[in-house]
Amino acid sequence: MALSVNVEDLNGVKVVKCTGYVDSENSGQIKTVIEDLLKGGSYKIIMDLGKVDYVSSAGWGLFVGYLHEARMNKGDIKITDMKKEVLEIFELLDFANIFQYFKSTADAVKAF
Repeated sequence: MALSVNVEDLNGVKVVKCTGYVDSENSGQIKTVIEDLLKGGSYKIIMDLGKVDYVSSAGWGLFVGYLHEARMNKGDIKITDMKKEVLEIFELLDFANIFQYFKSTADAVKAF
C-alpha cells in the first residue's frame, strides 16, 4: 500500500495526516513535509497515524530525528490515533518515554 500525506492547520498546530504504510521506501514523503514545516517556522506538529497500518524503524527514526529541532524552538511532535498494531510497536520500542501520545487530535492540540 502506498503512503499519502496531508497537512491541516488547527489553531496554529500543523496536523500531518498519514494513510497507508510508512517504510524506508516512502518515508521521504513525510521527511519532506516535516522539513518544510520546520523551515516555515511551524514547530507544533501532530502526526495523525489513525489510518496508518504499519510504521517501520525508518519511519520511527524520522519522527525522532526532527523532535529535537521542534523542541528547541518551543514546539513538539505529538503522535495521535494509532491503530492497535502500530501502538503495540510504539510501546514495545518504549517511544512513550520520548513522544506524547494522544487518542485524538483534539486532545493533542489542547496539550500545546
